[in-house]
This record gives sequence, C-alpha cells and structure tokens, in this order.
Amino acid sequence: MKKHLDAPGDSLDKNESKDKKIPLLNFEFEKAGIGKEDIQTEAVRLLKEGNEAKESKGLFLVRTANRCIEQAKNRPIPKMLFGEFWSEGELCILFAESGLGKSILAVQIGNSNSKGEQISGFKLEAPAQTVLYFDFELNDKMFEKRYSIEYQNHYTFDENFYRVEINPDAPIPESQSFEDYLNISLERSIIETGAKILIIDNLTYLRTETEKAKDALPLMKHLKALKSRYGLSILALAHTPKRDLSKPITRNDLQGSKMLYNFCDSVFAIGESATDKGIRYLKQIKPRNTELIYDTENICICQLNKPTNFLHFEFMGFGTEREHLKQFTEKDRANTIEKVKELSQQGKTQRQISIELSISLGAVNKYLKK
Repeated sequence: MKKHLDAPGDSLDKNESKDKKIPLLNFEFEKAGIGKEDIQTEAVRLLKEGNEAKESKGLFLVRTANRCIEQAKNRPIPKMLFGEFWSEGELCILFAESGLGKSILAVQIGNSNSKGEQISGFKLEAPAQTVLYFDFELNDKMFEKRYSIEYQNHYTFDENFYRVEINPDAPIPESQSFEDYLNISLERSIIETGAKILIIDNLTYLRTETEKAKDALPLMKHLKALKSRYGLSILALAHTPKRDLSKPITRNDLQGSKMLYNFCDSVFAIGESATDKGIRYLKQIKPRNTELIYDTENICICQLNKPTNFLHFEFMGFGTEREHLKQFTEKDRANTIEKVKELSQQGKTQRQISIELSISLGAVNKYLKK
C-alpha cells in the first residue's frame, strides 16, 4: 500500500500527505472511467438530496423565500392550453348545468391540444400532446353520431387523442372496490399511453358523493397526487344544480363541497344566454396563472355550431354577463311574492324560503311585509 494511505501515526508531513492523496485519488477515478464532471454532478446531486431532506418537515416543505424562487426558476413557465381559462400543470374544473355543452367543449379542447392547433379566439401555447379523454357520459355510438354526418363522413381525430370508457366486461378483483380498481386503471392508462393531459367527464363518476368535505377531499387529493406524480394537466367536468338565470354565475353554483373549489387550481363555467338558447358564454371563476380576465364585465360569447362533422363552440366575441341574464319583470316579481307568501303559510322559515326560491333573505322579508 502507498505510504500516504498508512495509519495516522505515519511520519510523513501532513501537507505532504494531503498533496500526495489528491493525485492518487484522481488517478484511481480516471482509471475507473470517472471524470471530474461526473464527480461534480454526483456532488451536486448529494447536496440537493441533503437540502431536500433538511427542508422536509413531515407534511411540510420548509424553505426560505429566496430558495423557493431559485427552485422555481428551473421550472418552465406554464403554457396556455385553452386561453387564460386553463394552463399546463393545472387541475381545472369546468362546470355548467346539464345540456349546455360541457362535453362538447371538453372534446374540442382535447382535440385542439392533441393536434397542437388553437381554437379560434383562445390561445394555445403548448405543442401537440397526448390526451386521455375519460368519457363516462356517452357510449361509442353516441360519440360517433356527434362527430359525423348522420353516421357518415366521420371527423378524423389525431392519433394523440384517446377516448377512454368503462369496459363493462372487465372483472373487478375481489380484494378491491370498484372505486379502488377505477383509480388503479386510471393510473395504468396514464403510464402506458404517456399522456400529459387528462380530461375527466365527469367528476361524479370517480366518486359518487362530492357534497361533503369527507367525500370530496380524498378525490381532490388523489387527482392532485396524479398531477404531481406524472406532470399532468387535468380538466375535470362538474355539474351545477338548477340555478336562477337572472343572477350571475358564482363559485357557489359549483355543485358539491367547497373542497372541489378550494383544492383545484382554476375554475371556469358555461352559462346560457337568456336572449338566445343557442348562445353560450364562458366565465372565469377562479384563475391561478393569470389575472381574472373573463369576469362578469368581460365574458366570452360563443354559439354551438356543426357545419360539417364536428360539433363545437364557435367564438363570437366579448360582452357583459348582464346582457345575457334573464330579466326579472313585474309579472315575475308578482309570482315570486305569491310563492313567498304560500311557503310562509306552510310554516317555512324565511331562510328556507330564500333557499327554495333562490332569492335573498332581504327580499323574502320585504315581500312578506307587502
């Protein structure tokens, strides 16, 4: 063995020993085919792991604000997938009443991203990506009709666009619940297709109960975990109960627990115009990577159109939400006052009347005094 690797009692001068160790170590690394760049890379990796372990405090990641910014600089700026409504890396919720075209718009957005072609009126900054569209609403024949001309001259989707539906003949392992097996199958589909965009139509199929926090929270945590694990962008469709069309759409119209709203990154909604049943409008409810641009004073107006074999939303321009809300006439007011009095005579409280008729407590109180 070389002299400088002897025990600490060696008679060599410490500086001499130190000088001699370095060339030998360099020699041995080079002999093993390991260069200085490899050593530096490994040192950086070990330092990074050490810092991450130090910053991890159970459920929390504790870092200085400056370190947060430094680490964020290394991540790409999120690109728009559907204008300011939905960006890369977001878990976004699109909600509307039944029959307003949530599925139509969702397929249109998926088709756009699979081809890398923007929808007129809405920016697309990301390149073409693999899209998984989980369709729990239509069967394949219904889907065929929507994207054909009476089952002829079918629209051609990109090979990047996958439509996923439940296989009714698939056996469910006895050791697993349907919900557990659904989640496992969902993750397997992501891994085997390499998809980066998920569209779920709709949320209630993944978990039948979302009204209570205890039911909604596990669902949202599961989706966020998938998003982080595989670097996904997720668009999930949700329902809204029958709403008062004379009032603007708000976060309170999203059906289910507030956990759905609180745990997602962004939310937008489809509204129906009271002036024309064929007109729809899009409104931002919760943005994450952009400012609130499409609010009640600046909605996106669209119409449903199928000139050939592709049913879609056609952008028409911008407007204000109040232009498309139902006008409350004197006849409507008289009918509401009559209903308020009837419900009061049935023994219902002012709060119960307010909820049932979708009017404010102040209005109930005022109508009962008339």
